Amino acid sequence: MKKYLFLFVFTLSLLSACNSDETTIYYLIRHAEKDRTDKTNRNPNLNEKGLVRSEKWATYFKKTDLDMVYSTNYNRTMQTAKPTSDSKKLEIKNYDLNKMYDTIFQIATKGKTVLVVGHSNTTPAFVNKILGEKKYVDINDNDNASLYIVTITGDKKISRIERVE
Repeated sequence: MKKYLFLFVFTLSLLSACNSDETTIYYLIRHAEKDRTDKTNRNPNLNEKGLVRSEKWATYFKKTDLDMVYSTNYNRTMQTAKPTSDSKKLEIKNYDLNKMYDTIFQIATKGKTVLVVGHSNTTPAFVNKILGEKKYVDINDNDNASLYIVTITGDKKISRIERVE
């Protein structure tokens, strides 16, 4: 009996050790180009160029095995995320800008590949929160093509930015 108990505890310990090195990948983007015709509209839709870009994002992520798609609850971010979420048959989950990368989010996304759609100021802030350092500044207002990629394996976090035109 002691042999079985030892084997059980050993196996459980081995599985726990393996899980601590699982990889989490975050893809973070800013929403596509928005309609700027009404300066007073705080929740505009995407313009034609933005709708085209949102489809380009879906094409970009076609070969990526996404597990989850997150977006802020704004028209432009939801519309940017929708073609990708539709193509992956994933529900868009909303995240609270005041609770970026909180414990609940970390647990829900651990070991997953996740797309997060945000804004020119929140996307780099989200990346910085994941990294635990202030590495990135706000995105230029005309930049809708930057893709931040953060990979976490165990305690190691690496990040990079790609341009997707």
